[in-house]
Order: sequence, then C-alpha cells, then structure tokens
Amino acid sequence: MKHFFLLTCIFTTMNILAQKEVDLPFESDPNVNWATAEKEYYSDIWETNVVTNVAIPRLEVFEADQPNGTSVIVAPGGGLYGLSIDSEGRDVAKWLNKKGITAFVLKYRLVPTGVDGVQEISDESVNNPAKIGERVTPVLPLSIADGLAAITYVRTNAIAMNLDPNKIGFMGFSAGGAVTMGVTFNYTAANKPNFIVPVYPWMTVISDYTVPEDAPPMLVICASDDPLKLAKPSADLYSAWLTSGKITGMHMYSKGGHGFGMKTQNLPSDNWIVRFHEWALTENLTKPMLSIIR
Repeated sequence: MKHFFLLTCIFTTMNILAQKEVDLPFESDPNVNWATAEKEYYSDIWETNVVTNVAIPRLEVFEADQPNGTSVIVAPGGGLYGLSIDSEGRDVAKWLNKKGITAFVLKYRLVPTGVDGVQEISDESVNNPAKIGERVTPVLPLSIADGLAAITYVRTNAIAMNLDPNKIGFMGFSAGGAVTMGVTFNYTAANKPNFIVPVYPWMTVISDYTVPEDAPPMLVICASDDPLKLAKPSADLYSAWLTSGKITGMHMYSKGGHGFGMKTQNLPSDNWIVRFHEWALTENLTKPMLSIIR
C-alpha cells in the first residue's frame, strides 16, 4: 500500500510538472541537425545552470498566484549556444510572478553542439570568433520563429489563463535580446508583442533594421562597461525608437558588465527589474498588486 501511495505521488508530481511545460509548433530546417540530446547542467564557466542543444522549442509556464492579466515571455541569453536558464530565465519569471505577472520562459532552438556548448563557444570566442557567426547564422531565424510561435501560443490561450491578449510582453537577454528584436522586426498582427524589453541585446547579429510603424513600447537595459561592447548598439536602438516617436525608455548603467541578469553584484544594475516594473506601471502595461485589507 505504501508503494502504491508513493507511485501515485510520483506520477501526480510528474503530471503537474508536465503541465508546466508546453511544446511549440515549428518547421524543421534540413540544414540544421542536432546529434546531441538537449541537456541541462551546471556550467563552471558561466557559474550558473545552462541548457544546450534545444531542438524542440518549449515554454516553461510560471503562473502568478494572483494574475493581473499581464504576461511576459522571457528569452534567456547564451550566444545561441546555450541558455542561462536560471539567472536570465526562471529567476526572472519567479520575480515577475510576485508582481502578478504570468511568465513563460522560452527554450528556443540553439546551435547544435557537443555535450558542453558553453565550453565550445568559450573556446571559439578565443580561437576562432568568426566560426561563431557561421554557426549562428542558420539558427537565428529558427530561434526568432520560436519567439513568434510563443506569442501566438500565449495570445491564443490568454483568456483561458486569465491573461489579457493585449498585454503580452517579450523580454530577452543578450542572444535572447536578438531573438526579441528579431520578433519585433518580423511580427504580424497576430503575433505582435505588446511591449518589448531587450536586456543587453546582441544587436550586432541583427542586420540593418527599420523601426516598425506600429512599433511596440520598448525599454532597453544595458551597462556601459559591457565587455561585448553592446552598450552603443543598445543606445542606438533606443535612439531609433525615440527618433521615430515611439514609446521608449532606457536604463544604461555605468557598471554591470554583461550577463548580470538576476545575479547580485551589489551594483545599481541589480535593480534593473524593479525599474522595468516601474516603467510597465507607468505605461499601463501591467497593474499594481492589490494589497489585502484585513
């Protein structure tokens, strides 16, 4: 009887967990093939949990206990070789949940690698940087398509999840920022994000762009001392929105480096997500949590 109870608990837990992850529809590219299975592990190089070899795009669903209707799709960074799944994904989602925002962490398709994609991109960045561009080029369009599919999924299921189909945001970090902007430059009316938050976005991998006529509100986050030199392209992105008369804001921190995400560095950049929430409230993109009067 005890064994039966234990098995029941295990299967129930598995079902609950399964409901928290959603496969997204996608079209294959015969030129991109994965020989290594998707893997999540702790990277000593990046000092955080990472996911590599994503071949099937998925959403990890983080539902707020008191949903206020706003949702945000979160795209972690990692050079398209991996996903910094915690500090730029799940930890972000959990923080947003506390503000009543439902979050979806996007596992978009990545460059096919061996067992340690982080080691590969680290080695190539030193020994053969051009190879990174060669490997990323055919995959980025697939990643962007996954981002668009994520918006379609959330909007299609918004009412059933007590979400506002007109308050769907897209937030991406580094390579996830490239996905964010790729989504922004390729959306249709059906899969347009209602607001975007590129965080130290990898804009150099995006070709020349034009601000869409109906561009969504945008908040840019970056640090001037970003070692990958993403500060100027981030500022240029902000300027492009500003010059076009679109709703935009920017927080450019003097220090913070690259990949800070939800890490604690005892710097003002640690509070970037608080600044995002303030901006979202100001632009009426989300609602404040209602305090319970006892």
